[in-house]
Amino acid sequence: MTAKLTCFGESGNAYKAALTLELAGYDWEPVWLDFFNGAARTDDFRARNEMAEAPVFEEGDLTLTQSCVIQLHVAKKTGKFLAADENEMLRWMFWDGQKGSGQQGALRFLMNFLPEDKRPEQAIGFVSGRVQAALAVLERHLAGRDWMVGDAASLADFACCGYLYYPEPFGFDRAAMPAIDAWLTRISELPGWKHPYDLMPGSPADRA
Repeated sequence: MTAKLTCFGESGNAYKAALTLELAGYDWEPVWLDFFNGAARTDDFRARNEMAEAPVFEEGDLTLTQSCVIQLHVAKKTGKFLAADENEMLRWMFWDGQKGSGQQGALRFLMNFLPEDKRPEQAIGFVSGRVQAALAVLERHLAGRDWMVGDAASLADFACCGYLYYPEPFGFDRAAMPAIDAWLTRISELPGWKHPYDLMPGSPADRA
């Protein structure tokens, strides 16, 4: 049975789930969510996910939401990308949801997807500081190591990289963070890796 992942290319949180599915060799297909035209706020979509967010994973009678939950389902079903130290893997996945993707996604949205005259400069300045602090934590952690946890790629890597391949500016200068840069290269060299705009339908170019 082919699983379906409701997602859209601009979503780094959806990318975390989609990338895990793809690299694990899972039988899945993306279903585009027209997020920017309000598709996540319809009654039909809220019946599938009361949080009105992507991604939504559906396989038979099973429906899962929240990218980390989907990642864990895929890893446990396939036996792939579970770190030997599961607590450490989960620690970084939860950190990412609060300090990494949780702030990078908001900042990227404010800086790129709102009309210029509606971009809240004070909020952008505040979140920018938090994003830079979190990126510094990630850079220090990756210095001298290849992967987030242990000696191989795990769900923690696919969680923490969720927004870092996107071209839209949000204060992340890959060239200025050599440990993160090398780590992103290692992930992109894994068999089956795809850029978010190639892995999921929908991109800013489609809406231009």
